[in-house]
Amino acid sequence: MITWNSIATRLAVAFLFVSACAGTISAAGDLATGLKSPDVISVPQEEVKKLKGVVVKRDPDSFTMAETTGGPQITVLLTADTEVKSHKRGVFRGSKEYASSYILRGLRLEVDGMRNADGNIVAEKIRFDEQDLRTAQALKATLDPAEAELNEKLRQQQAEQERLAGQIEENRALTAQAQASADKAQNTADYANNRINGLDDFDTIKTVTVNFPTGSSALGPKGRATIDEAAAWVKTQNTKGWVMAVIGYADTTGSSQRNIDLSERRANAVIYYIVSKYKMPLNRLVQPFGYGQLEPVADNTTKAGRAKNRRVEIRLMINKGIAGQVGTKSGN
Repeated sequence: MITWNSIATRLAVAFLFVSACAGTISAAGDLATGLKSPDVISVPQEEVKKLKGVVVKRDPDSFTMAETTGGPQITVLLTADTEVKSHKRGVFRGSKEYASSYILRGLRLEVDGMRNADGNIVAEKIRFDEQDLRTAQALKATLDPAEAELNEKLRQQQAEQERLAGQIEENRALTAQAQASADKAQNTADYANNRINGLDDFDTIKTVTVNFPTGSSALGPKGRATIDEAAAWVKTQNTKGWVMAVIGYADTTGSSQRNIDLSERRANAVIYYIVSKYKMPLNRLVQPFGYGQLEPVADNTTKAGRAKNRRVEIRLMINKGIAGQVGTKSGN
């Protein structure tokens, strides 16, 4: 016979069973939730507009700038889509487009782009005043030879210190004094070396010389053949980390300003031939420059000497940091 007490007992047992099952399901759900992978939080890119600064270091595919308002230095990355122009000069004179190689040490500029997760800026637009560009070019023409001369003097000083240290090796007191002097010379030489070529570390691999007729910037068949021969040699090399500097020169015929303009046109003629025929990326081109009648390689008082000075030098250089190796100097 079923009584109310037996019914109540059975209902109580059923309730406890259902409660236990619910607790088990809830615990399993909590465990499953704990095992889920946490959401990956991505760092959004930050848009940068009209960031003003001065270039303090130049690399083939980037440069480092110091903001005019202060703060840490910033690395700006250059791409094939980076637009480099001068500021507009009034209503009727628009801006002028430049290659990224015109970005030099000391150039004041303005950058638009996107700041990536590493804190670097991927440049979309770069703007500068043409007067600031001319100032930076003049600075490069003045400092590069002076820095090279200083580096050579410091190298000679270090060699002399080492020679003296070897002579007085038996005297421990004098040896210690010479070592201190050598260390100081080494530190000064390292400082000068780091400033040369835009604070970079380049080795010249090969220098190709293209000669020009008197008063002409036209690239003739002989000049094109010289470039083609060099290009064929380059194709056989590992060109990782390579950049190219194109520098124009003139003899002393005519005025100094005319020779500067003529040497620049000669450099641009060589660049145009290389870029148009061999599709060389412009970001591998170091700022071209015309030295005019400066740095002659021969005597300008003779016809043969002047012929040698009417030239364009194509300097193939390697950045040892990018290449991951120490370059060898040859064919200078």
